[in-house]
Amino acid sequence: MKPLFLHYPKCTTCKRALTSLKSLGIDVEERHIVENHPTNEELTAWIKQSGLEVKKFFNTSGNLYKELKLKDKLPTLSQEEAIALLSTHGMLVKRPLLITDDIIVVGFKEESYKQLATH
Repeated sequence: MKPLFLHYPKCTTCKRALTSLKSLGIDVEERHIVENHPTNEELTAWIKQSGLEVKKFFNTSGNLYKELKLKDKLPTLSQEEAIALLSTHGMLVKRPLLITDDIIVVGFKEESYKQLATH
């Protein structure tokens, strides 16, 4: 199965990440994170697989995060409530997301991409 790459095409970090993946010879299935945002079920599985806290999946620098005042609200939400909120809008999700059978990379981490290329 090809790795799944969720991104926002206008995002410069996402563009850099995709360029990096291509230069490493990693072929991915691209998915527009806003037009086809992650579902509650997908996020639940990815968060569990990643071993990261749910808050690591939030785009904390995004306008929507700030408008919804999630910095203050997020600590009071259960994991299920936070995931349900994340699944409502792709702009809340930290991007890009790279999903493989083995790893989940949240944000652009070139070192993780290089490790993936050597597997």
